[in-house]
Amino acid sequence: MKNMKMKLIKHLGQNFLTDKDVLKKIIDAADLKSSDIILEIGPGTGILTFELAKRVKQVIAVEKDKRMCEILENELNVRNVRNVKIINKDILKIEDVARLYVGRATSYIPNYKIVANIPYYLTSPLIRKFLEAENQPKLMVLMVQKEVAQRICPPRRARSSGEAGAKPPKMSLLSIAVQFYAEAEIIAYVSKNSFYPVPKVDSAILKIEPRMNANLEPNERELFFKLVKQGFSAKRKMLKNNLKIDDKILEKINLNPKIRAEGLSAGDWIKLFTLLKDA
Repeated sequence: MKNMKMKLIKHLGQNFLTDKDVLKKIIDAADLKSSDIILEIGPGTGILTFELAKRVKQVIAVEKDKRMCEILENELNVRNVRNVKIINKDILKIEDVARLYVGRATSYIPNYKIVANIPYYLTSPLIRKFLEAENQPKLMVLMVQKEVAQRICPPRRARSSGEAGAKPPKMSLLSIAVQFYAEAEIIAYVSKNSFYPVPKVDSAILKIEPRMNANLEPNERELFFKLVKQGFSAKRKMLKNNLKIDDKILEKINLNPKIRAEGLSAGDWIKLFTLLKDA
């Protein structure tokens, strides 16, 4: 990039992984098979892309920055890597990822996985996009901000002993969505010094395994998340004020009437939704 006098685009969150030990942890967490199809978002110059390509059937690398696509394409040719398909698009604007693999929207990518060091600004919309998709990935292994990872899953589930006894952080709309649709685990924490240029915050490798949620019927899920969004609409207000409900309803499911939305787990929200629905 220096040879090409290329400047990074700040708003695209371009911080490239340089630590090979961290790279190995990502690869190990993805449990790669030779038959796997991998969707990588934000491949940059390809440090992760090349390791994935060695181990799987195909890598579909979606990169918004055309200049990065050109660098990656050149590196793939130099290394004679033939199982990587580069897509120069914004992943959030792609309606059907099956088109990236089979070229048409009528088919699905079979049992695909997402493995990526994603730009931080993409974290919430990207995770929700694929968790709510009709064709969910089999697995997601993502590099995200440390604080975001801790909001998604309690620190007690992290493998880092130094974080194990920490108090679970406040919940967010993204936290509820992930807990509703998937099982999540923090694989490892990653120092900001593992990237170039060095970002302002540390990161975490997050493993998300989507699953079918049997607590609610498919036609109820939209109403469920409408309720959750309403609960988070004014974060400083108590939940009962955002939802316009009285204390007795919260007490029925053993919740403090003064609780805020950030204090409820996904299970609490499901209980509350079921209670209100049946009222």
